[in-house]
Order: sequence, then C-alpha cells, then structure tokens
Amino acid sequence: MKPGFPRFVSLSILLVLLVVAIPAPAYANALLRTSERSHKSSVLQQITDTPTVEIPTETSGPVPVVRPQISVQNYRTKPDNVQYGENFTLIVKLRNEGEAQAFNVQATFTSSDFVPLRNGGVNIVGDLVAGNSMDIDQPMTVANYVYGIVSVAMTLSYSDMSGAVYSEQFTLNIRVTGGGVSVATSTPTGVKSSQLVITSYAASIDPLQPGEQFNLAMTVQNTGNAKAQRVTMIVGGGSSGTSNGTAVPGGVSGGSGEFTNFAPVGASNVQTLGDLGAGEAIQAKQDLIVNVSTNPGAYPMKVTFSYLNDKSEVINDEQVITLLVYSLPTVDVSFYRPPDPFYVGQPSALPIQVVNLGKRLSVLGTLKLTSPNGTIENGTGLIGSLDAGGYFTLDALIVPEQSGKMNIEISIDYTDDFNQARTITRQLEIEVMEGIVEPTPDPSLGGGGGGGGGEVISGATEETTLQKVWRFVLGLFGLDSARPSNGTPGVSPGIEEPGQVVPVKPGTGKG
Repeated sequence: MKPGFPRFVSLSILLVLLVVAIPAPAYANALLRTSERSHKSSVLQQITDTPTVEIPTETSGPVPVVRPQISVQNYRTKPDNVQYGENFTLIVKLRNEGEAQAFNVQATFTSSDFVPLRNGGVNIVGDLVAGNSMDIDQPMTVANYVYGIVSVAMTLSYSDMSGAVYSEQFTLNIRVTGGGVSVATSTPTGVKSSQLVITSYAASIDPLQPGEQFNLAMTVQNTGNAKAQRVTMIVGGGSSGTSNGTAVPGGVSGGSGEFTNFAPVGASNVQTLGDLGAGEAIQAKQDLIVNVSTNPGAYPMKVTFSYLNDKSEVINDEQVITLLVYSLPTVDVSFYRPPDPFYVGQPSALPIQVVNLGKRLSVLGTLKLTSPNGTIENGTGLIGSLDAGGYFTLDALIVPEQSGKMNIEISIDYTDDFNQARTITRQLEIEVMEGIVEPTPDPSLGGGGGGGGGEVISGATEETTLQKVWRFVLGLFGLDSARPSNGTPGVSPGIEEPGQVVPVKPGTGKG
C-alpha cells in the first residue's frame, strides 16, 4: 500500500461529509416552512367549517291598523213607559271610537215583539267622522202582549276609506208594562188587558222547618187596565182547559204542580178568588205543610192565576215565589242531677246539661250563664257539635245575693243554615234560702251579778291526752271509763282543764 493512501481516504470521507452537511439546514428550513403552511391551512379550514352565528337585529312591531269602530253610547225610549199596543220611538246614540272615518253607516233593527214603523227597521245613517256621535230614531210599536224586558237586535254595517266592510251586533233591552191605551193613530183603537201579580207574601211561621204546618198569605193585584173575571188561583202550578185562548171542557188542572217540599192541607191547591177590577188587590191564603224529608234551603213555588179577560178569553198568569226552609237545633237545658240547697252568700254548684233533642247533628256555639241576683263563676263553655241525643255538661258555681226565687238566664249562640247568627235562650229557676247564722254567747252570762238564768255548759271540745289516760286508769279498776253522755269530755278530780266553764248560780238581778 502506498504511503499516501490513508490520507486520500480521509480526505474523501471528509469531502463527502461536507457535501452532505451543507444542504441539511436548507432542507430543515424547507421542512419547517412546509409544516407551517400545513398548520395555517388546517386553521383556515377550521374557521371555514365553523357555523356562522347570526346576530339578531331589532325588528319593528306590527303596524297598527287604523280603522273606524262604532259603539252604542246610550239608548232610550220616547215615551219612557212602553205598553202593549202603543207606538214609541227607540233613540240610539252611536259614537265612532276608531281613528278613521266610517262610510256608508247603516243600522237595522229586528225584534219578535216590536214592529218597526215607516222604514222597515233599516236606517241609513251616512258617514260618521272619528270621535263624533250621532242619534238614530227608530219608530216602533208593541205588537204582542208582553210584560217585563224585551230585547231588540241592532246590526251596524259600515266601511272604511279602502272599502273594507265591517259589521257589529248589539242587543238593546226595553222594559214593557202589561197594558195600556194605544196612542191616537190613523185608526185609533183602545187596547185593554189584565195582569195579575203577587205584590207581597208571608208565611205565618218564621222560620219554616220540616214537618211544620203554616198559612201562606199572598197579596194579588191586577196591574192591568181591564177587569179580570172568575179568577182562579192554583198553588203549585197548573192551568185551565183552553184551546187557542178559548175555554174548553175539562175544568182547571191543578194536579200537575210541584208538591215535593210543600203540600196543601185542609183544602186543595185550587181556590176561586172571584172578579178583580183594574188596580184592585185581594188577599189570598193557602194552608201548607213542609215535608219532613225537606232539607234546609230556598225552594221556589209556582202560583198560577187563571181568569177571563174582557173578550172572554182564558188567560193564565204564572208567578214564582220563594220559601226558605230552616233546620234549627232543638235542645233541652236542665240540671243533670238534683242541685244542692242554695243559701245566700254561700257558693253552690250548678250542674247544667244541654241535650240535643233533634233528629240530626247540631253545631252549637258558646253556652253562657248569667243572673241578675247573684255571681256565677265558670259560667261559659264552648259546646261544639252534638249528635242526635248527645249532651254537654257544665259545672258552674253561683253565689246568691238574696233569698227567694232566683232565675238563671242561659244563652247558646250558633249559626243557622243561611249563615245568620242566632241565639237560643232558656231560664232555670232555683230557690235560695237564708244563710245559717251561728249563735253568739251572751256576755252577761260570763259572770255573776249580770242577771240571767241557769248554768252554762261549755260546748264539745277535743278530748286531751290526760283525759284519755285518766279514763284508761278508771277502766283498769272496773270503773266507768266512757265519755260523758252530754258530749263533754271527762276530767280527772282535782284537775282544772283550761277553757272549762264552771257552773254559775242564777244572779240576783243586782249590780
């Protein structure tokens, strides 16, 4: 091997390494730039793929519609008193409450009992400016016999500036009396009619309770202007045999009425009242009984008046009245045991007992005892609910202030079936005797010279221990060891007990 070969190899390897090492940074930079471009492309792709969020913007509300709108401001009749067969004028005041003018306003009136005159019920009003009012006069007549409130339907139609058509419906109520005389027309005629009305009524018993018999009194008045002939009153409802207003055979039907809660007694539910002139009144009565099964409440009762008018036509006027039925508690207040004797100034017991004698549960309030001639302690108590036959007791104390007869006033509060406050009142009478007064000894009997009579014996006192021992000793010797029969304890000889009273001889009457 030549000496210069190793050096040649070394230089060759070094040259190769330099060639390889020189492009390395540039290659690394190229790789870095490629990575950055790839990252930016990925970020842009993510931004592009993100859904767009729209920010809501403020929108304007609906544009208000400017239109006309007509309302009824008020209405009335002329004359005010509308009667059967009479002509009248219905005056209606209209007002445009809208913000635009109403064009071609037209009002149409319809009614089953009123007949429009002159225009057939159609009024051409014309135009009505916004905010303005206008009156409509509609002449009418009462075609049918009516009494009370009669409805008239009014239809309004109009349009706005653009030609849009609007329609409104209104109901007008007119009060009509039963009869009258028609006003003069081209062919004047007089119309007369009768109308029977119950102006007042009352029961002979107040309040009404199940099982009670009572008399129902009613005031019947003819409010019409014609005479009512052969008036028949039917309690509970009914009618006379009629055919198109004309009497037919069959008489009066009064058995189809309602008698579940009230039934006639003593006589039937049909009565003849005779004739009743215009404006006249009569008192009618009917005996009734409340059914024992009737629950508390308000019950309507129908009453029919059947009569003939001036044309001999059968007229049936029906009325309805209302009767109230209560179920008040029935209680007994007494002593649940014979009370002890009552003395003036001494407290004594009052054993009070309240018993429910009714057939149903009763809810009672506060029981209270009072007396004008004495003081009562523990004299109040809340009763609550009592079943049928149940009882409530109260033990009170009374201190009478004077002797003789003494009344104890008892009151029980409760609420009835119609939520009205009521009170049950009772009285108990007791006999009060004079108080026991203990006698006091006469001071003149305590010493001599005071006058007076025989010996004074002290009252019974408690036996002392010494006296008991002495009687025991007497018993040991067989002597009498019993206590003295006069109630005074025995004493030992020669021993003076404290409190013992020595017999005193009668005085001589001198000082």
